[in-house]
Amino acid sequence: MGQQSFLPEIDRKRTQAAVEAALEKYRIYKYLSIEEREASTTAAYSDMPRSSPTNVTSDQTANIAIHNVDSQVYREEYCRRVERAVKRMPKMESFLIESRYMTKEHDYITDQRVYSFVFQPPISEPTYSKIRWRAFYKLASSLNLMTVKNNMNDSEET
Repeated sequence: MGQQSFLPEIDRKRTQAAVEAALEKYRIYKYLSIEEREASTTAAYSDMPRSSPTNVTSDQTANIAIHNVDSQVYREEYCRRVERAVKRMPKMESFLIESRYMTKEHDYITDQRVYSFVFQPPISEPTYSKIRWRAFYKLASSLNLMTVKNNMNDSEET
């Protein structure tokens, strides 16, 4: 009789896609400047009389300043969270993630380049794939991105 596991089976494709999306978001937050909102300096005038006063004052400048600060804090905290998760990994896994996914040069670096030239000495593609999956698994766990398979061969996020 086979041993029954009570742990859910991981949907590797969806989990990998979720981790890659999280690392893409990291790169955007880390390396691209986000256009901050600005207040309009032109007064709006309307010929239409209001039927009733709203008695609500709007401070556009304050709302924009709050949004800009809050979104910047969110981006910085997100980047710190990803960096902490990567730093907790074993050396080979963190090196792979940093070299392949956390660099400004991500669009110009391929998996083959990383396992053939960046790792010293070079490693094989199957070894690279195993290290990458272990790293993705740990990141998915740390960032709450794990996707498990359903009993009916469907996928369900947890």
